[in-house]
Amino acid sequence: MTTTLAPSVDVSRELRGAQLPNRAPQAIVALSLVAGAGAYALGVGPLRSVLIAWVVSLSLPIWSAVVEGSRKATDRLVTVLVASSFVLAMFPLVSILYTVISKGAHVLSTEFFTYSMRNVVGEGGGIYQALIGTVLITGAATVISVPIGLFAAIYLVEYAEGNRLSPWVRFLVDVMTGIPSIVAGLFAYALFVIFFGEGVRMGIGGSVALSVLMIPVVVRSSEEMLKLVPNELREAAYALGVPKWRTVAKVVLPTALAGIVTGITLAIARVIGETAPLLIIAGATDSVNFNLFDGRMATLPVFAYSSVRNPRVPPEFSIDRAWGSALVLLLIVMLLNLIARLVSHYFSPKGER
Repeated sequence: MTTTLAPSVDVSRELRGAQLPNRAPQAIVALSLVAGAGAYALGVGPLRSVLIAWVVSLSLPIWSAVVEGSRKATDRLVTVLVASSFVLAMFPLVSILYTVISKGAHVLSTEFFTYSMRNVVGEGGGIYQALIGTVLITGAATVISVPIGLFAAIYLVEYAEGNRLSPWVRFLVDVMTGIPSIVAGLFAYALFVIFFGEGVRMGIGGSVALSVLMIPVVVRSSEEMLKLVPNELREAAYALGVPKWRTVAKVVLPTALAGIVTGITLAIARVIGETAPLLIIAGATDSVNFNLFDGRMATLPVFAYSSVRNPRVPPEFSIDRAWGSALVLLLIVMLLNLIARLVSHYFSPKGER
């Protein structure tokens, strides 16, 4: 008696039903890029070419509806919309990077970083005075902001439980987060006018203005990092008879150090490009000034603004220097963000890396 074996059946395929090829999304993306590039090569504008490429990408959910059914097609349609939103959000960033790099990269040189604009009329000169001013003013703002912000965060997390003052402190911090930068500059100017009179211009005034913008960022970021420290660590220290202040200093802060340093670094990156408050209280100058407490002090954002607003003769050299200072400022911000990432990675607990 012979036994006939039934043909093998792919049970998983039967359960899933018909599916598109595994490379279908990649093929549609490639087809969209080819369609957009072809339209642009034929003389279609860039925006219309991008729109054509996006319309072609919609063929993926249509194809899926024919082969896989409406449920899978809906999933693929949402995927296309989310991916399109991401690409759309990247356009401004890519555009800014391309514009600043293309117009500012050729200006960068040793002279550009080591010479000031003192007695320079046309070609030549550099951003040395603005670079020194940015470092000194931002550094002083960090020295002012970090202790205040960190101690305020420690108070809110460790000492303010059940205290009626803590909701008001959090409310005021949230309000300060939304303060326009020009208001911070006016506050610093009004404060220094009380002591030094009308027309005062000082680098330390710019540091005070920037600290008003930095403090709420440091408070919020440090507060969230301190909240992430497990209460078991605090309770273990208390069980050993360790005082609360020593528990905070030796247990809580070292555990949250990576997040706190990351928040401080991002706060510095947030204020280093501010122009309005520094223009009001720190002013602008072509000479190098190392004294925060005496006279005007140049900064990179104010230097870029002044070079465009009041260009020298001929104006093209001033415009080039403005683009170069903008590129240097952009590189500094990117470097600070990279440092924040590295600190967060190497100083976080091993289980959270």
